[in-house]
Amino acid sequence: MTAGVDYLRAYETPRFAQLAPNLTAACFSLMKLMPARFMVDRAEASGRLEREGHIIETTSGTFGLAIALLAAVRGYGLTLVTASSLVDLKLKRRLEHLGAKVVAIDDPQGDGNQRGRLQYLQKTLQDNPDTYWPRQYDSPENRLAYARLADLVVRSLGRVDCLVGCVGTGGSLCGTGGFLREIFPDLRIIAVDTHRSMLFGQPVGRRMLRGLGNSVLPDNVRHEMIDDIHWVGALPAYAMAHGLFRDQGLFMGPTSGAAALVAAWFARKNPEASTLVIMPDEGHRHSDTAYNPEWLANLKDWPISIPGEPTSLERIRPAGETAWTRFPWNRQTLGSVLAEFDGSLREDR
Repeated sequence: MTAGVDYLRAYETPRFAQLAPNLTAACFSLMKLMPARFMVDRAEASGRLEREGHIIETTSGTFGLAIALLAAVRGYGLTLVTASSLVDLKLKRRLEHLGAKVVAIDDPQGDGNQRGRLQYLQKTLQDNPDTYWPRQYDSPENRLAYARLADLVVRSLGRVDCLVGCVGTGGSLCGTGGFLREIFPDLRIIAVDTHRSMLFGQPVGRRMLRGLGNSVLPDNVRHEMIDDIHWVGALPAYAMAHGLFRDQGLFMGPTSGAAALVAAWFARKNPEASTLVIMPDEGHRHSDTAYNPEWLANLKDWPISIPGEPTSLERIRPAGETAWTRFPWNRQTLGSVLAEFDGSLREDR
């Protein structure tokens, strides 16, 4: 068991790649192993997860794979709850090979049906109260797990002036950013979301880009830490991911492409600033989609060139999958930002 856990730990350790003189990427094989292991370790230590017990979690992908690997190594049962619109058959087979039960909840709106997934999970917990739920969206252990990443960053890079990362649960960006800001109080934190995600005030809707964004609001998203928010559509993210592979040999997923797009822009605009971007996913899961020319050829407006800069917004509004937009958040709470618009977002639904 110990050898297996040590082996898995290598997957959660990033390699640092220099994308520009002032831009470094923390490139992960499977970033979500970092919070998954941290949470399971503490559940074991506190007795919340008993020997040969059962784990349940809602997931859209990589956290599910991380927890499935840990469950297999440590001998736990596992149920993963996802949405029908998110089912990746190749990933599903991998999860089931590891012993996980995958439950896909109907998703007629195509927004991930997070509420339906949580309802199923809560009913399961009521019927099986000894089941352990990591609660990746709301447990502070998700954010605390990224102390290790912050430590690796400081030891490897020294000073960091700007941190860029995608937001889904809020754990990686707000966790890493929180620890780094203790050392560098002036650290700028830039969040990357996608259109029709509710995390920063957009109306919820169908989203093409997965691995970031959400249709519920996790407690781990700390809006008051964020300086700027960027919304990146699927097509710019795909184009940037292709560029990373073609120009720098980094075979990363679209989520990493979205983060790199924003970070590269900031680094160009601020050549004196040391910028770090978190790139959480490799491209292997996307070989049939974002890296498949036949699949891409069926997308409206594809191909596109990598855009050079975002469209700055005066008020929050959704856009299409070719768009990249930016809004100055200025470390405000979500409520205070939305109050400025006095309900005008409802007009964009």
